[in-house]
Amino acid sequence: MTTPWAHRYALRTHGMGSSAIRELLKLTQQPDLISFAGGLPAPEMFPTKEVQAACDVVLTEMGAQALQYSTTEGYPPLRELIVRHMARYGIKVGIDNVVITSGSQQALDLIGKLLINPGDRILTENPTYLGALQAFTAYQSQYVTVPIDDDGLQVEHLEAALRSGPKFMYILPNFQNPAGVTLSLTRRYDLIALADEYGVPIVEDDPYGQLRYEGEHLKPLVVLDSEYLGCEGDGGYTGNVIYTSTFSKTLAPGLRLGWIVAPRDVVFKLVQMKQGTDLHTSSFDQMVAYEVAHGGFLDKHIRAIREVYRRRRDLMLQTMEDHFPSEVRWTRPQGGLFLWVTTPESINTADLLKEAIEQKVAFVPGHSFHPNGGGYNTMRLNFSNATDDMIVEGTRRLAVTLKNRLAKQQPVFAVN
Repeated sequence: MTTPWAHRYALRTHGMGSSAIRELLKLTQQPDLISFAGGLPAPEMFPTKEVQAACDVVLTEMGAQALQYSTTEGYPPLRELIVRHMARYGIKVGIDNVVITSGSQQALDLIGKLLINPGDRILTENPTYLGALQAFTAYQSQYVTVPIDDDGLQVEHLEAALRSGPKFMYILPNFQNPAGVTLSLTRRYDLIALADEYGVPIVEDDPYGQLRYEGEHLKPLVVLDSEYLGCEGDGGYTGNVIYTSTFSKTLAPGLRLGWIVAPRDVVFKLVQMKQGTDLHTSSFDQMVAYEVAHGGFLDKHIRAIREVYRRRRDLMLQTMEDHFPSEVRWTRPQGGLFLWVTTPESINTADLLKEAIEQKVAFVPGHSFHPNGGGYNTMRLNFSNATDDMIVEGTRRLAVTLKNRLAKQQPVFAVN
């Protein structure tokens, strides 16, 4: 619908669109519909009692500070906690390398605002996270993509893409959204070396890294980069990677707390960007998160989340194995919240979704995760937000939908 405002919008809005996932979630609120669409944590795992107790402590002991304006960089005790926690994974940085954001989505938006000029190419995995595409496209970016497989980014195809001169690479190395795959250690080393050779920085998005259910922890790209360049020291991290993560998957997404790790000069510019956006992330939310997370609770809570999500992943994979048609393939993630399904090319999953909703089950069609088009025969499934019974029944319903569609496409031969 055209309104008097339409001609007033900035040029950068022309390429913007609504999130396919957010729009889809509006359609899946039927009480009897089982949804594997959203990337939602399990609400029964939210630390509600601990948050309530933390709110009482914050308001009783630090109420004036919690309800007042604060520094843009973030609440120092929370930043210090993040620094200590990341050090366990080899990320050795100082508090001045960390800025708190209003969720990792704001982190991606700030990075886009800082780095992207209209027409800049961004190198991404194919498929990649839809939220990042929304954030970067708002700054009129273009995309060059590299395919993934079960070991993550296919680094053997990376050099040709780097020759196109991308501004930066956007990589999700752990349990990638949407595909659930993990970048192998060998490929991580190759990626870091090529990034240095071509002078292309990396934005490492790691919202799921702590949610590993099997296998060994792999060093983050920011760690490998620091080792490769020899840039660890008292002055803080000075390397080629901007790292982002979040509390949304380990505490609660409603707190809207994420963070960025970057060299100090990059943090300084990001802080300037953030000042023009929201001045600072909610003081109250940051202080509550710190009160909940410190003292060892976060570690214990993450272990409990891992156990629940591991069981749900295993249940979905087994039910798919039992019921899905043989023509359909899927990934087997070692962690995270998602797995990726590939159907025969004759199936358009956007059309399939309409039939699935008739069966009272929903998923996210894969096309939206492909920056330059394609992926029409793919879909993303989330296993963290459904109960065991819902996973079994919803997966069975989806299998029926797939079988019905494949049966319609089979040629019928007359029998004489």
